[in-house]
Amino acid sequence: MSQQYRAYLVGEDGVFRSAEAFEAPTDESALSFARQFTRHGKVEVWQLGRKIAVLESGQSWPPPQQQSRPTLTRQ
Repeated sequence: MSQQYRAYLVGEDGVFRSAEAFEAPTDESALSFARQFTRHGKVEVWQLGRKIAVLESGQSWPPPQQQSRPTLTRQ
């Protein structure tokens, strides 16, 4: 079962610049998906009111190993 997540792009001043809503089956697959946004800067990943992680720009990671991919949800 998929859960709702958001990836927030954080500006240099610490203010959220943009957000992307998506669904993922696990926290790990959500983080793998959200890492693509780090090319634009620091990203905070949230699942409802729970902060999952802060991903730094240029942060390396292993390639996703999940078979099911998160899906974007437009709101």
